[in-house]
Amino acid sequence: MGTVFDEVSELPRYAVSTMTAEKDGARKVAVYCGSADGVDPAYMAEARALGTAIAEAGLGMVYGGASVGLMGAVADAALAGGAEVIGVLPEMLAGSEIAHTGLTRLETVKTMHARKARMVHLADAFLILPGGYGTLDELMEIVTWKQLQLHGKPCILINTKNYWDVLLEFLDMAVEAGFLKSENRGLLEVARNAEEAVSMVESSGT
Repeated sequence: MGTVFDEVSELPRYAVSTMTAEKDGARKVAVYCGSADGVDPAYMAEARALGTAIAEAGLGMVYGGASVGLMGAVADAALAGGAEVIGVLPEMLAGSEIAHTGLTRLETVKTMHARKARMVHLADAFLILPGGYGTLDELMEIVTWKQLQLHGKPCILINTKNYWDVLLEFLDMAVEAGFLKSENRGLLEVARNAEEAVSMVESSGT
């Protein structure tokens, strides 16, 4: 049975207190990614490589708490390597088959917003694998929070199979159109693979 963090849902959504990482052991990275496998096996392979790299670097991991898709693959690989893995799952999903039952700790919160706030509070950096609407939502919110100087933590896309190329092109267009400042465009970093992403976290010193 997971731990229920009711108090998180009572915090203001953009409270600065939710942006400061907990310091209870090893540094932790939040991983945002899809709950689907993806068509190309390379996506699952990269998710497993990320979990392994996180463990080998002595980092902990925070993610959405699911046992399926890239989410389950990265969690399983990190656990296999001996890493602490914390899942944060909304109550609406906690009773379903999606919940991962083998984590170091599974926390449940009341809402999707509370889930994101809790993950930000636990994490020292954010790594983003391929995913769909949910992953895009998490990605855009966390880099927006960085733009607003609510946190200064690394936000790193892992560009498996050039998955994020079209998004990166769009952001470049947004700069050209005057809707995104060039210095803010640089807030979203890009890694070619999982190993490079973890190295970027290690060198960031956060």
